[in-house]
Amino acid sequence: MAELEKIREIFSRDRYATENGMVIDDASEHYAKCSVTLTQRHRNAMGGVMGGVHFTLADFAFAVASNQGDERTVALSTDISYTAPVRGERLIAEAKLIKNGRSTCFYTVEVSDDLGNLVAVLKCVGYHVAK
Repeated sequence: MAELEKIREIFSRDRYATENGMVIDDASEHYAKCSVTLTQRHRNAMGGVMGGVHFTLADFAFAVASNQGDERTVALSTDISYTAPVRGERLIAEAKLIKNGRSTCFYTVEVSDDLGNLVAVLKCVGYHVAK
């Protein structure tokens, strides 16, 4: 648990995500599970969840999963597909490493609501920044 608290402390500086309610639920090497409890601030004009919420949560999970230990990674290219409307009151994003190369990596991030509905999938190519 101490390691998870350390990760949370580091990523508390990711102010855009954290000030919009996003939290780290679990993290290990090349994996992260993050979530956000939805409020009115996350809604669009039609009452649905703004697409940027899905993306920010997925991007945050990617950042947590890909930046543990000494490796520093930034997103080089992302692609998000929205698969269903949000029905629940919370979004959960799980980032998983698919391929890790010398200078790039590939992650997928699945975003689901708390009812288990898959609502978005993010594919992300990351670039390992030289130290």
